[in-house]
Amino acid sequence: MKILVVDDEVDVRYLFEQRFRREIRSHEMDFAFAYSGEEALSYLSQHAREAVLILSDINMPGMSGLELLKQIKQKYEKPPPIVMMITAYGDDENYQMAKQFGADDFLTKPIDFTLLLSKLKNVNI
Repeated sequence: MKILVVDDEVDVRYLFEQRFRREIRSHEMDFAFAYSGEEALSYLSQHAREAVLILSDINMPGMSGLELLKQIKQKYEKPPPIVMMITAYGDDENYQMAKQFGADDFLTKPIDFTLLLSKLKNVNI
């Protein structure tokens, strides 16, 4: 499964590669990383058929994760990638907006990687 992680924190790449090293080695999961909403859209325009799941931070400079989510769900209709939103703020307003824009799931930081792995393994693709 190809997963695009979108987060403005560069160290997220190292964290994901460490936490999912077994799944990466076994080719169960393959991660790509974008450090802004704009970079994620650029990646998707070149690799639209590859990314089946997107994990996106909500609060990023420039294009927010919510705006990215909105554009993904409008542009990639058949079928749109699964999008899980991640935020440091578990507030109801962000949750409601993410659901309204079509988020498939919602996680809070710090990420519970055991829970995330369980969610990723149960995704129906």
